[in-house]
Amino acid sequence: MQHRRYNARVNTPTDHRKQLYEELLHYRRTHAEQADVAQRILHFVQQTPDCFCRSHAAGHITGSAWLVSPDGTHALLTLHRKLGRWLQPGGHADGCCDTLATALREATEESGIAGIIPLRREIYDVDIHRIPARAQEPEHLHYDIRYLLRTPHTQFFVSHESDSLAWWSPQDFAERHAELDEAVLRMARTWVKEQGLAASPF
Repeated sequence: MQHRRYNARVNTPTDHRKQLYEELLHYRRTHAEQADVAQRILHFVQQTPDCFCRSHAAGHITGSAWLVSPDGTHALLTLHRKLGRWLQPGGHADGCCDTLATALREATEESGIAGIIPLRREIYDVDIHRIPARAQEPEHLHYDIRYLLRTPHTQFFVSHESDSLAWWSPQDFAERHAELDEAVLRMARTWVKEQGLAASPF
């Protein structure tokens, strides 16, 4: 499947907040099965001035990546050190209103791969998930915006945030689906369907 390439332009923080809101509206219209989640994130962005800052203790916007290999046949997952689960690369916006930029930054930092590019500007997936309390950090929500990105090669570096990284094929997802959260499996199903790699058995 051919994807429209994303052309970056200079935006102000206000532009990025408006752009995210418009992207969420589009996602809500085109993904009926995720419309309720998209609406909750829309409401959160609209009602929370500091939604991009982790200082908003109840919850904050995060950005993450469905990161695929150059030929599109594998997706890169990280075994998150703190959460102990296989997840897509991603993390806190830390005040950045451009969620695509956040996803690109986090994917680069967690994989050690330079030259990662977005395959499209549109949101790939959305999710709201609860993060358990740790040390001085209370339990809170991550309002996660996901994008489809591609690496220029497959050689990765395991960062301090991960216990491991691995390229997963459609067969891996089918055989190891019990190790994954439903939100990760949802993105895997979308990827398999869009790429025409196989009929999703998971």
